[in-house]
Amino acid sequence: MEKWRSEFSFFIPIKIRFSETDMFGHVNNVSPFIYFEEARIEFLKSMSVFDDIKQEDTSIPVVADLQCDYHKQMFFDDYINLFVKANYVGSTSIDIHYMALDKDEQVSLTGRGRLVYVEPKTGNPISLTDSMKEELLQV
Repeated sequence: MEKWRSEFSFFIPIKIRFSETDMFGHVNNVSPFIYFEEARIEFLKSMSVFDDIKQEDTSIPVVADLQCDYHKQMFFDDYINLFVKANYVGSTSIDIHYMALDKDEQVSLTGRGRLVYVEPKTGNPISLTDSMKEELLQV
């Protein structure tokens, strides 16, 4: 776990909003997927991957699968740092890992998901550009 944890460098801070909690006061089980999306988008933007997509206009990233493991409860007004990394870069897809640390640096959430790049009109997978692969592999 420590080796895996040390491989993360990119993160975004997230403050838990009241609307993301349930009637018991802890984070609703769907909210982490929203956090994952926010962090994933910022991660890709930080590497100019979205710039490549806008310029090429031939591919879009689609979430093919997404999972979350809940390690610790989170509550309204808590802060977490949500880390993201590209764990594997394939020819048409990226396997992304997520890790949320609370204020005490304890793991609250872990997750993973696969993004597949597809041609918007057909929905067929297409290859990542060389520049995308280079950016993703540098992190």
